[in-house]
Amino acid sequence: MPTAELQAQEVRRHLEKILQAPGFARNERLFRLLRFIVNWHLEGRDHQLKESVIGAEVFGRRPDYDPKSDAIVRTEARRLRALLNEYYLGEGKSEELVIELPKGGYVPVIRRVGTPSRTDRPLSSWLRWRGTAVAGLVIVAVAAVGWTRFGPPTAPIPIAVLPLINVSQDAAEDYFADGLTGELISNLSIIEGLTVRSQTSSFVFKGKPRNVRDAGEQLHADYFLEGSVLRRGTHLRILTQLVRAKDDYPLWSGRFERDEADVFAIQDEISRGIVNSLRLKLGHGRRRYETSAEAYDLYLRARALEIEQGLHGVDQSVDPFEQVIAKDPSFAPAFAGLAAAYATRTRQGGQILGPPLDRAGELSKMRTAVARALELDPLLAEAHDALGMVQARDAQWEPAEKSFRRALEMDSNNSRARKHFASDLLIPLGRVAEAIEQLRLAAKADPLAADVQSEFAFALIAAGRFEEAAALCEKLPPNGPRKHAWLAMAMIGRGRIDASIQLLEPIFAAGLPYSASDANAGQLGYAYALSGRREEAEKVAAGLSSPPQQAVVFAGFGGRDRTLEALERSAPLGGVQIGRFLVFPEFAFLRGDPRLNALRKKVGLPE
Repeated sequence: MPTAELQAQEVRRHLEKILQAPGFARNERLFRLLRFIVNWHLEGRDHQLKESVIGAEVFGRRPDYDPKSDAIVRTEARRLRALLNEYYLGEGKSEELVIELPKGGYVPVIRRVGTPSRTDRPLSSWLRWRGTAVAGLVIVAVAAVGWTRFGPPTAPIPIAVLPLINVSQDAAEDYFADGLTGELISNLSIIEGLTVRSQTSSFVFKGKPRNVRDAGEQLHADYFLEGSVLRRGTHLRILTQLVRAKDDYPLWSGRFERDEADVFAIQDEISRGIVNSLRLKLGHGRRRYETSAEAYDLYLRARALEIEQGLHGVDQSVDPFEQVIAKDPSFAPAFAGLAAAYATRTRQGGQILGPPLDRAGELSKMRTAVARALELDPLLAEAHDALGMVQARDAQWEPAEKSFRRALEMDSNNSRARKHFASDLLIPLGRVAEAIEQLRLAAKADPLAADVQSEFAFALIAAGRFEEAAALCEKLPPNGPRKHAWLAMAMIGRGRIDASIQLLEPIFAAGLPYSASDANAGQLGYAYALSGRREEAEKVAAGLSSPPQQAVVFAGFGGRDRTLEALERSAPLGGVQIGRFLVFPEFAFLRGDPRLNALRKKVGLPE
């Protein structure tokens, strides 16, 4: 059989193997596109692989299809490049052949892995190989010059994005500036050489007088991006500047007067301005999304709710995320945001405001949303983070860990993913030392985020490091999540039972929003029980709506039966929530009890 035919058969076998991979098998568009361009390439029809032809042959566009008015081919080609890259980094890393789709064209390049010889690269011409080799030498030479000029690579540059100021007369437009700030943080997070402070920390400075030096010290940031947004109808004016924190010196500024539909291009230009100013290079992995102005406006509303209102905002963000999806079913970040919102609500035991929701229904919606996010963009870090949350709630611990680690590989600055990894997997599984390390890194990236610091304090308590936990709790804002409950736990761990009662009695009497009041009550009842004030402890337990918090109170009496009975009634909350309670110091006396082992097995936790 002729050599060329053997080579073509080898490529086709390789192609069919790729097309059976989950990422391609679930995505009909990319499946068709890859098969089409490879087959036409093998048939010697490279000259016909043009945008107009692909639009008609692959995507069913009319023969007079105009690529300038419909970007489907360019959009899907970008997605195909990303998915091929992910395949060869993952399940296809041991393949002998590699299929690439170079930027700016639609003719695939098919090569063998490794440095090819003239005869080992039968599917590309010798001239193409020689050009590639020369280009490689040029890159090496440029890199050598760069090394000599700028020195060896240094630690990533810490940078923060201060909340963009809404200068419109309508304060209702604040959400747009806030959401756009969050998007810029996400875009900068994938740039090599930057470590970006997350939005929770940055938004501590919203509405406060501008003092870059003070903000730099608090956020441990060397540079800041700041600016303003004016929105009038569909017209945008965005002013930004990059400032060096130590001397308030502006390094770069940009003024953008555009239509609202160009907001994605503006974000790209801002990123490039920072890259050029700091002599960095753009990272890879995040798609440049395209959607309607109306859908993107709703997406920014959802993001702003989460940024500004914490758990309340997460609860309220579900509706705008769903509206985005209704208007644009191809916008992957909306699906990822929706999945994460559902996951947060299920961990809280239901809707944060109003009556409890159907937890099973929420979990089903969560799974659907995250699957769609990954189908649309396999390289979206937020989607892999949400997938980890979903898998953890299904007690699929090993896949969940892989998903969290994949999210962090894509975006190591993502403090939310580190927090979710710790809170939803490592702590429930009792891997507290690993959780502490993840939360330490999250706190470094997000030094002013109360939810990260609160989770860090809890992990320290679970490890018996009560002094450190108490010091961390003292730094939380007055109404920080679980501040008083965790501080009381740290006090009790150090034997200061009376002090914990004095701390919690006025807090419990005043009441707090969401389930924080139950946490305070549980710790107060536990402290009452430890101090012999049984009647008061029983009264607190009777008023609690949370079975796990009732178990906390009963643990103070030292009785296994009532404590285990309350924990068993908590089983519908699932392994993530039950596992988090079981690392409480209060429940140490139950370890080894066969009934506890049976409960762990029931909710999918290892015994």
